Formats: sequence, structure tokens, C-alpha cells
Amino acid sequence: MPLPKRRHSNARTAKRRAHDALKAPGLSRCPRCQALTLPHRACRSCGYYRGRQVVTHAEE
Repeated sequence: MPLPKRRHSNARTAKRRAHDALKAPGLSRCPRCQALTLPHRACRSCGYYRGRQVVTHAEE
């Protein structure tokens, strides 16, 4: 198995890692309560998904 003869420089390593940064998730607004939610998931504040209530929250 071949091994590298020389060490990679910091600049070369940084060029390779240029695309490794985390991206912000794409958020959308809930049509019922206008809260920011992840797409294709039930709303965390009201519990609705596609016009139906799928998660019930315990009332305090």
C-alpha cells in the first residue's frame, strides 16, 4: 500500500475542507400558526401537519 512521501501543507488541507462547513437548515412557515418549522415535519408549536392535527400537546 503506497504512502505519501511528503506532508500536506495547511493551505492544501484548508482547500480540501472548504466545503465542510455546516449549512443552515431550510425553514418554512407553518400555514396555521406562522412558526418556523422544518419542511415535511409536524409543527412543534401547534402540532399540525398538512391541515391535520397529528401531535397533541398537554395543556398546562
